[in-house]
Amino acid sequence: MGVRGAVNLLLITPEDLVESDVAEIGGRRFRHVTEVLKLQERSGCCRAGMLGGRTGTAELLSADSEAERMRLRLHWTAEPPPPLPAILVTALPRPKTFRKVLHAAVTLGVKHLIFIHAFKVDRSYWSSPVIEEKNLREELLPALEQAGDTVLPKVEFRTRFKPFVEDEFPALCIGRRALVAHPGAVEGCTPSTEPLTLCIGPEGGFTEYEVELLCANGARTVTLGPRILRTEVAVPVLLARLFL
Repeated sequence: MGVRGAVNLLLITPEDLVESDVAEIGGRRFRHVTEVLKLQERSGCCRAGMLGGRTGTAELLSADSEAERMRLRLHWTAEPPPPLPAILVTALPRPKTFRKVLHAAVTLGVKHLIFIHAFKVDRSYWSSPVIEEKNLREELLPALEQAGDTVLPKVEFRTRFKPFVEDEFPALCIGRRALVAHPGAVEGCTPSTEPLTLCIGPEGGFTEYEVELLCANGARTVTLGPRILRTEVAVPVLLARLFL
């Protein structure tokens, strides 16, 4: 009985349980298991994890194609991968970019993300449905599945830059390196295993005033070099350069 789908993790929630070790799923997950992992065509298992808990395998018990429902027996054998010791503070990008940034950060293991306002952030971004709690969860779950993780990150939003930096940011720097990615910086990015708070600006970068305020409250600037990167590129590149 082989395990299929070595890349993705089928996430099970407590609401799916019909017995302590049996779950019933449907919808998107049913289609993924049958169409991508093809468990309906041959008996077998796929990698699975309990949301917020352990990982292991899910064994196909039965499937109903008309109802798009299936039952799986669960076998938990391991812990989820360790989180990245990073807090990511990012200026809120446009909705399409937000999804990419969120996915990149979550798949790399970031467990605390804070999206903030900045001078070059369009106010309309704050009214996007993608940042609403009910939609946010639907963005987070596929990222966890892709990474083989089970633990949802904490995602927060701050609509006022100065109060956040002066009142909350200093506490995020205690016991951590606190870095601001800034093209004008002299210092480069060096890898480390110590905890980190990383700040990344909007597409046009933080203003000089914003950089100075962040540095006055515990951060220092670093650069990736002379090239200007899109936010969805800068996030994984910086995290990889600093940790991986």
